[in-house]
Amino acid sequence: MKKWKRYLGFVFLSLSFTSLGFSEDFNLQYFLAKTSSKEAELSKKERTELLNRMEGVIEEAERIRKYLSQAIQGGEVKIGYQEGKFWMSKLEEDRGSIETGIQRLKLLREKPTHLIASIQLYKSLRDLSSNFNAYNNMSLFSAFVGDLAPEMELWVDPVFYKLYLLPLARSKDIETEPPKKEKPPIPKEKKP
Repeated sequence: MKKWKRYLGFVFLSLSFTSLGFSEDFNLQYFLAKTSSKEAELSKKERTELLNRMEGVIEEAERIRKYLSQAIQGGEVKIGYQEGKFWMSKLEEDRGSIETGIQRLKLLREKPTHLIASIQLYKSLRDLSSNFNAYNNMSLFSAFVGDLAPEMELWVDPVFYKLYLLPLARSKDIETEPPKKEKPPIPKEKKP
């Protein structure tokens, strides 16, 4: 019996050490805690992981958008023709926002300090968040959307805006233009 206790203790001890060796879990709570800390600067690894998480949110939004489109077109959701046309047009807007977001994410992976791509990604994510909150407020669509709308809102505003976009914009403000060359003073001509 003592051997089993020692063996079990050894297993728990070894598992606790191996869990310390794994990399940090960069989930929403991690990034939200990072926004509330005074040091809101992200490392290169954290920036990459944030972009990966944003890509996951966009992929989930695309999956739900497709499912909602199929549900409306297939008659699974019982709504009137005009209302259905309205929501389908919103879902088409979302398709554009999703495509723009994916393109900007690819660009940011290559050039992480590209300010315009960051702003465009933020706008796409903000539009998606707004539309998904509207879907979530519709009782017919809320079961399809689930928790994505509030989660997306948290990813977009406090996390992406504060941790990625603002520091990037501030770093661009700090960059100074090259010093202007001063013109040498024109020597005055001597009068005879």
